[in-house]
Amino acid sequence: MTRFRAALIPLAATLLGLTALPSQAVAAPPKPVPSISAERSAAPLTSPSACAPTVKGASTDARLTSLFTAYGNDNSRLDDWTGADGTYSLRLPDGRELWVFSDTFLGRINPDGSRPPVVEEGGTTVFLNNTFAVERAGRLATIHGGTAAKPAAVMPPRDKNHWYWAGDATLAGGLVEVTYQEYERYGTGAWDWRWHRNVVARFAPGRLDRPVSVHDLPSAHGVSWASATLKDGGYTYVYGVEDLGSPKYMHIARVKGQSLLGDWEYLKADNTWSPDEADSARIMSGVANEYSVTKVGDGYVLITHDTTEVLSANIVAYSSCSPFGPFTGKQHVYTTPETNGNIFTYNAHAHPEVSGKGLVVSYNVNSFVNTDHYRDSSIYRPRFIDVSFG
Repeated sequence: MTRFRAALIPLAATLLGLTALPSQAVAAPPKPVPSISAERSAAPLTSPSACAPTVKGASTDARLTSLFTAYGNDNSRLDDWTGADGTYSLRLPDGRELWVFSDTFLGRINPDGSRPPVVEEGGTTVFLNNTFAVERAGRLATIHGGTAAKPAAVMPPRDKNHWYWAGDATLAGGLVEVTYQEYERYGTGAWDWRWHRNVVARFAPGRLDRPVSVHDLPSAHGVSWASATLKDGGYTYVYGVEDLGSPKYMHIARVKGQSLLGDWEYLKADNTWSPDEADSARIMSGVANEYSVTKVGDGYVLITHDTTEVLSANIVAYSSCSPFGPFTGKQHVYTTPETNGNIFTYNAHAHPEVSGKGLVVSYNVNSFVNTDHYRDSSIYRPRFIDVSFG
C-alpha cells in the first residue's frame, strides 16, 4: 500500500460518508456531545429562512475550469501542478489569488492525456499531501517545499507516518493563516489511519514555500476545524465537522478579531457561546468535510455537497439570517455531471473573493479506482460553477 493509495482511496470513502474515521473511537468527547435544542434541530430543516436568497441557477465557470485544465496539461515545468483536491482560496494583500490544495500530483502529462504513475509505484509523478498555487493576471504558478528536483509539501509532516490535509485560510496581521488537519498511520492496513489534531500554519505572503510558524488549534473533542472560515461583525467564524462517516455534523466556533490564534468560543446547544470546547454543539447534519458559509445580500448561504445521500452528485444550499444559523430552506444548486460509475464528486464550497458570473463554487472530482488517475489526468482536478441568486 503506497502513500498515494493510502491517502486518496480511504479519504474518498470517508468524505462520501461510507465509513467513519477510525479516530472517532479514540478522540470521542469525554461526555455526550450536545445537540442543538428543539428550536434548532440537528437535522437540516426545510423551512426557508426569512433572509434566504433564492438560488436561480448555476452554470459552468468556463474561465476557472479551463484555467486549471490548461495549467495541468502544460509541460513547460515538470515540478508543477497537474491535479489536486481541496481547492480553498484566499486573496493576498497584493491582489494575487492563493489556491490552497491538499493531495496534489506534480509532473508531466502525456500527449494522450494520461499521467505517469507516482514515484512510489515506479513512475515519475510526484505526489504531495499539500501545496499552493498562486494566480496573477490569469496565470498560475505552483508553490511547493523542497526543490524542483525533490519537491516537498509546503506543510511538511513530522515523519512518514503523519501528513497534513488543508482546511480554509484567512489573513491576519499581514500573514496568511492556513488551517491543516494532521492524520497519522498506526498500522499497515488500508484503513489503519486516523485524524490526530488541528493546527494553523502562518505564512508570509512573499515566502509561501514554508511556514513562519505552526500553532495547535483546539482538537480535544473530535471536531475537524476548519471546513470554512468567515469574517463578520468583528469575529472570525470557524466552521468544523464532526465526521462520523454518516452522519457528519456541523460545529461552529468564533474568535474575536482576525487571527485564529485568539481565544476561541463555541456555539452551545442553547444558542449561547462557551469558552469550553466540550460545549460545542451539533448544529446540523448533512454537511461535507469541506463546505462554506458566505454573506449573500442580507443573509448567509451554506454551500455543501449533500451528505444526506450516499455518493451524492448534488450540491445544495441552506440559508440563515446569522453566520451561526439556524441554516434552513434546503435548495438544490447543481448536479455534478462527472458522477458516474467509479467517478464521484465531493466537497463543494464557495469562493466569494473570486470574480465570476455569480458566487463561484468549486468541487472536486475523484475515482475509487487508483489507475483512473493515470489513465485520465482530467479526473483529479477541480471544477468551478457560478451560482446566481434572486
